[in-house]
Amino acid sequence: MAPSNLVEIVRRPLSPDTRLEVPASREEYEQVDEILEREEASYPQLWYDSAKRVAIVVAPPTPIQEWQVHCFKMNSGISSTIRRNLRYDSDSSRRKNSSSGLTTRAWDAALQYREGDRLIPMIAVGVGVSQSYDSLRAAISWSVCALRCRLGLSMSISERSRATPPDIRHYAFDGEVYAIIEDAETDFRSQLMQHPYGPLQRDGIIWFGTARRVVLDVYRRQDEDCGPETILEPSQSFTIVEDGEYVGDNISPNLREPVLADCIPSHLLQRQEIRATPVNFFHREWFENEFKASMVLTAIGRLQSHLEPTPS
Repeated sequence: MAPSNLVEIVRRPLSPDTRLEVPASREEYEQVDEILEREEASYPQLWYDSAKRVAIVVAPPTPIQEWQVHCFKMNSGISSTIRRNLRYDSDSSRRKNSSSGLTTRAWDAALQYREGDRLIPMIAVGVGVSQSYDSLRAAISWSVCALRCRLGLSMSISERSRATPPDIRHYAFDGEVYAIIEDAETDFRSQLMQHPYGPLQRDGIIWFGTARRVVLDVYRRQDEDCGPETILEPSQSFTIVEDGEYVGDNISPNLREPVLADCIPSHLLQRQEIRATPVNFFHREWFENEFKASMVLTAIGRLQSHLEPTPS
């Protein structure tokens, strides 16, 4: 019999990007995870942290997360020869034994290198929207230390607080809902002309708060013998947005660290120049255009969750 508390929580409607930690044994986690697998549901996902003995209930990502996890594919500047063997993987669960037991987590995305019939994880990407910094750091550290990814990139996005949204509103026809969404999207895009990083509001309700802070961190193992539960400190940290203003003018396109060698397993590296070739990752124009578009989609998603046709 599956533990009712954990079952009840995974059945609740969850806001996008929510991650809830629920005390549970590994056996309890596996029972509920089996239920989700039978239902073939993409979300919520269920992870397990053996060190903390908690099940982690993971809600669907916001559009901002979905955009960011494809960053390397868009901006890396990797040659076609190497690109042919690179794969981009999103939302895949991984299991790893540690001194505390078996831990199950997932990355938001990973860059993997295909060698024969196996995929070798190289770069892990994590994105958190209003997620605690410590939680995001622990997740990306696990990918680097436990899964042995060469590099970890995390983007922490925090909004200014928003008022509690209203209860679900009911409308007579589907067309009314669609018209409201269409008008809101036009309005939100217009607001970004004056406030590039929010807020986005409609009828006095803020659907995406001002981007209070956006931080991009780079993680790399300093000790190759570090244990799977090690919590890393970022080797580099860049503030891109602060209080609704872009402040990332000092960020180098390659972040002054990621190199081509981070994309290729060590035993396949042959030429020294590959090890030092920078990967062009960050471009302001790309970041601003994509971030704004994703803010609008996130705001629309939040608004839409509070609209539905009147039941017939």
